[in-house]
Parts: sequence; C-alpha cells; structure tokens
Amino acid sequence: MTPKHAEHRPKLHHRTNLSAAALKGTGISRRRSNRMGLNASVGLSGEDRLKVSFTMPAKATNLNKHGAAVQLARDLVIGSVVTIKNQRGAQVSARVVAQLAAMQGISTYGLEFVDDEKSQNFWGITFPSPNA
Repeated sequence: MTPKHAEHRPKLHHRTNLSAAALKGTGISRRRSNRMGLNASVGLSGEDRLKVSFTMPAKATNLNKHGAAVQLARDLVIGSVVTIKNQRGAQVSARVVAQLAAMQGISTYGLEFVDDEKSQNFWGITFPSPNA
C-alpha cells in the first residue's frame, strides 16, 4: 500500500551533453567544495564551437574552490579546455563540464579547474569545507 502523501521531489533539469556515468568523475554528481554566491569579472580564452579562437571578458558566478559558473556570449564545447584569468592576472586552465543556461545570446557554463595545485588560491578567498 502506498501512503496517500508520498514524498515528492521535483525533477531537476540540467542541460548537458554528458551521460550520468561520465558525470561521476567530474564533481558534478557530488560537490567537492561549497559554492559561494559571489561574482567576479574574469577573462576567458580558448576555442568556441566553430573552432574560432577567442579572448574576451566574462562573468564568473557561484565561485567554488574547484571552479565556477561562467557567463559569456560564446558557444563552447562541453569537454573543451579554456583559460580563465582573474583580475590579479593569475590564469589557470579549466574544463567546460556543462552548459547550465542560454538566454538572449549569453550562455552559462560550469567550469572546473584542470590542475587543483595551480588553482589553489585562484579566487583569493577561503572556502568553507563542504561538511560545514
């Protein structure tokens, strides 16, 4: 017998080209660090979906120790590697792990840093532990 008011969880929809199995190693399936609702102006460079090289300003949001969401007016390829540069001039490589949104010519992508050692203090802030 099923309870009349069974627990109902709304489905979350993520726009991504990765399978659930592929997500396990990316950090998307389980957060390695807490996100902070902070914004940062960054520079982003790499190749877009049309294989055209670009260097342009972007807005990083939901910063975390291992990456961020980044908004820019460019179509990127999931799995590609871009270079992200902060306002202090530090730059690191980051992998495009998901397209989170696209509205009015602006796309939002989830990025994860490729080398945790080099990106240790990229944002210049201390993040709380994920268990806090």
